[in-house]
Amino acid sequence: MAPLHPGLPDEIAIWEILIRLDPKALLRCRAVCRGWLRATSTREFLVIHHGRQPTLPLLDGYNGDVDDRTLDIIPLDHRARLVAADQLQPIARLDHRHPLQSCDGLLLLCTNGTDISNGGADIKRQYSICNPATRQYAPLRQIADFIVVAMYPHGHTGEYRLLLYPGRLMNGNLAPGLHDGFYVFTLGSCQPPRHIGWPEAKEVMLERNVLFRGNLHWYMEVLESSKAGMILVFDTMEESFTEMRAAPIDRGDADLFEMDGMLILAKFNNAAEAIDIWGLQDYEREIWTCKCQIRLPAEDIRAQFQEVHRNWDVQVTSSDEAVIILVLYGLYRILQIDIDGKLVATFHREGLCRGLLRLKQSLVPHTFFPALEGYVVNSLPFM
Repeated sequence: MAPLHPGLPDEIAIWEILIRLDPKALLRCRAVCRGWLRATSTREFLVIHHGRQPTLPLLDGYNGDVDDRTLDIIPLDHRARLVAADQLQPIARLDHRHPLQSCDGLLLLCTNGTDISNGGADIKRQYSICNPATRQYAPLRQIADFIVVAMYPHGHTGEYRLLLYPGRLMNGNLAPGLHDGFYVFTLGSCQPPRHIGWPEAKEVMLERNVLFRGNLHWYMEVLESSKAGMILVFDTMEESFTEMRAAPIDRGDADLFEMDGMLILAKFNNAAEAIDIWGLQDYEREIWTCKCQIRLPAEDIRAQFQEVHRNWDVQVTSSDEAVIILVLYGLYRILQIDIDGKLVATFHREGLCRGLLRLKQSLVPHTFFPALEGYVVNSLPFM
């Protein structure tokens, strides 16, 4: 068999060059010849290729007016110092959908419609699942009566599952046949969502989660001023909830993420215009240590943009073992701050919004897609 590239061993061409390409470039390389197509289509190659992709924060970029607008899904590559709007390249453009959850390159999308079949105007959620890299898409009609709390991989089976909570109708009742408490739904399954209970944990519905050690974690602010916050943990194998102690921070929102194999809690202090970074040093004993404090370059930002905003909209996350600080400042402007508190990049485009998700692109095929009714490739809602 002829080598993939003259003068280069296939070992180098495949595992040192092609494996490093981003998904879009890799798909283009497949069109070069059948040998390149075969070499880059094996499951082993695709799994390793996915592992090499960066996990990047997602931005939302709206186009058009409210009644007829599309949404750009834009990974923010913090390694590039981009400033021009046309350099914010979307990986997908969706028609009337909004991403709610992300996991292993998959995006869970949602639109809200109105159901008047019962004489009222109940909100009817329309969920779907897609892979922006492969442009696979399928609706998820079985979960229209639920609120999606999380999406996660199930360790033993390799399935992708959704953690759900039943939504309520306009009259305050649950949809017929549903009960209080959480449900679990397996993507690709023909079975309805399965009830697992735990109604007392329903406050996680509106909070962001992070998958760490195979379990889902949420930071939960405790309303009583005398109590510290706590972290709610969902064991994805036992399908049960437990609580653990959070870092000793002041009341307010905080961002939870993983970095360097450690659970990290970042709390923004608006009055001090600073971010405290805490790490869970000992997971079993629930011991937290303060890693550092990052002060925003507030005066420099105000002077540069000649705008004064008293309340900062700050998101702290991680990518490739680096802390990423994104600040929504003014209209359609997102600032990137490094761990030294320096402004390193500015992203500005009409309709640009800061998202709360991260995406690690994947070309790994998922067997559940063809099992879903309405499954399509390279078709609507992709524009």
